Amino acid sequence: MSTVIEQAVEARLVAAAPRMPTIPATLHYDRRDPFAVRMSFPAPATLEGIEVYWTFARELLTEGVERAVGDGDVRVRPYGFDRTVVEFHAPEGTAIVHIRTGELRRFLHRSTALVPVGQEHRHVDLDQDLAELMRDAC
Repeated sequence: MSTVIEQAVEARLVAAAPRMPTIPATLHYDRRDPFAVRMSFPAPATLEGIEVYWTFARELLTEGVERAVGDGDVRVRPYGFDRTVVEFHAPEGTAIVHIRTGELRRFLHRSTALVPVGQEHRHVDLDQDLAELMRDAC
């Protein structure tokens, strides 16, 4: 069984222009980091011209499809009948994207099939994580 889930999604960038361009994005979930979700945007879709990714709590995404959550760098909230807004806040500015809620639910369903909510702690290798921290400290 694979330990990683990747799912491409269409994100609509909210901009000042009336037409919101569609940009590709990929959601990632890795059983070895069971509390986190990563969302990446390829280089051509970013202002910097490099791949950009954001890592945030799976719980934030799970709750955000139902109600507004987050008060830090990543915020998620429902928008209308079938969209979810994900806001990414950085010193350089804010990016706001709309994603189909059904795509997010499908991704979350696949991630919870791999690691059920409440069972994440069973997939954390504390010895390995501590060894990496100690190696980086030296």
